[in-house]
Amino acid sequence: MEFLEKARIRLEHWIHHNEHHGEDYEEFANELDEAGKGKSSEYIKEMIGLTKKTTECLKKALEALK
Repeated sequence: MEFLEKARIRLEHWIHHNEHHGEDYEEFANELDEAGKGKSSEYIKEMIGLTKKTTECLKKALEALK
């Protein structure tokens, strides 16, 4: 398998991985809110935004391979 094909597969994996974890993070943030831990939830929500930005960068990198 050529390097660029491996790179495409790796980027696709990381995108899927980030999106899956993003769903888990949102659920966890909601659980923290329900438990009265709003400050902890705020930090998780901040991380969710950073994860989304990371995923956007990975998608751009994948597109640039084409």
